[in-house]
Amino acid sequence: MAMDMAHKDHLLAAYHGLLAAACLLLCVLAEALVFALRRSFTFYLVPVSAMLLLGRYRRRAAGGAGVRVGLVDFSCLKPPRRLRLPVAGLLEHLELGGFFDRGSIEFMTKAIRSSGMGNETYLPPALHYLPPASTHAHAIREAHMLFFPALDDLFGKSSVPPSAVGALVVNCSGFCPAPSLAAIIANRYRMRADVKLFNLSGMGCSAGSIGVDVAAGLLRAHALSYAVVVSAEILTIGWYCGKDHGKLLLNCNFRTGCSAALLTNSTAVPVKYRLVNVTRTNTTANDRSYRAGYREEDEEGITGFTLGQGVGRMVSELLRAHLLTLSLSILPWREKARFAAALLLSMRRRRRDKLAGSSSGASAPMPDFRAAADHFCLPSSGKPMILRLGKGLGLGEREMEAALMTFHRFGNQSAASLWYQLAYLEAKGRVRKGDTVWHLGIGSGLKANSLVWERVAVADDLAAGGLDALGPWMECIHQYPVWE
Repeated sequence: MAMDMAHKDHLLAAYHGLLAAACLLLCVLAEALVFALRRSFTFYLVPVSAMLLLGRYRRRAAGGAGVRVGLVDFSCLKPPRRLRLPVAGLLEHLELGGFFDRGSIEFMTKAIRSSGMGNETYLPPALHYLPPASTHAHAIREAHMLFFPALDDLFGKSSVPPSAVGALVVNCSGFCPAPSLAAIIANRYRMRADVKLFNLSGMGCSAGSIGVDVAAGLLRAHALSYAVVVSAEILTIGWYCGKDHGKLLLNCNFRTGCSAALLTNSTAVPVKYRLVNVTRTNTTANDRSYRAGYREEDEEGITGFTLGQGVGRMVSELLRAHLLTLSLSILPWREKARFAAALLLSMRRRRRDKLAGSSSGASAPMPDFRAAADHFCLPSSGKPMILRLGKGLGLGEREMEAALMTFHRFGNQSAASLWYQLAYLEAKGRVRKGDTVWHLGIGSGLKANSLVWERVAVADDLAAGGLDALGPWMECIHQYPVWE
């Protein structure tokens, strides 16, 4: 069966390549014929137009395949209650550990208390020990604790067996064992021999969007029915016990979490969301951007992840480039026209002020991104960063609510945070049929990745699924939002 699929894919690719080569040859011959017959200049446009139309058709065909990728369902892990660590308990834990000096404890205390994190977040079992047990064996046990409950829930509520999965993409930035995390899952669920396994590491908090892009590409390129994307961060080996303040921030914000999403390219399978846009931007070629976040040893030889100097400025430059590309795809025409007019007026005013030798100090106009999507899932990097990013996008409290409340309840769960935010929106009953949801992830490199989803299923999850439809927000959604 697998050999038949591979043979079919090869023949189809060969057919498209042969067709493109034949069309190109015909266009070149047509150009040569027009030139030889010395016809009017307008005749030169005929083969050129044919080539442009062919290219547009091929892009639309590829885009159409991408549009058919849908999200069947997703699951988010709610860790066991015994792993909860309130802020006061965490601060006491840091003092009792004996490996942090007074300056480091004061720095982390200030960072945690100003981050907007609540008292219900979780840390893995190994980090509850004194001192933390950051061993490979404990990290593997944490992976089992994260992956298996989330996937069991996903397979159970979607009624799709693991044997039907044709591709599995797992992303975890800081832990890359052998066998891989993807292999651990495939072994646990006895997945079929031709399942395509991918393990992404070192991709940062935007890796979930990258995983969806990889899975969507696999569904388009191969005769597969289902692909699963698993996002998590193994904190056991990421805990930093040194004194470098630039490396201590991950201890303050990152917490336990895991998400699993089931994608399909089959029109016969009912889906909750349709993938309508994937936009990826990176500034890795810029050395300052490349060094904005990196993992290395400190002066004492202790490994940790450092946020470099000027990271805020580099993120702003990255987002400016990313949003310019994304807005061309997702903004409605009326907003594009309004923004273009505002930009022209701003440029004219700036030119007039320059000639007059004065400066108005007015900021450059920004598109209204609230016209681009109905709901927003933002990088969960703490309350100050969420507010800064949201205000930069022109969002209000309601648009930033999912990100702020997810960080308050669960902390920063790296790439999985975006799915917890979508679960929050669903638990609140806000995502209706026809609504669009924008997933924006920012990761080391630097890179920005966006997914735009459209709700295609009737949004009546709570009535149909009872409390189970609330996912990780079960028993606490009524307490949110909480505003200080």
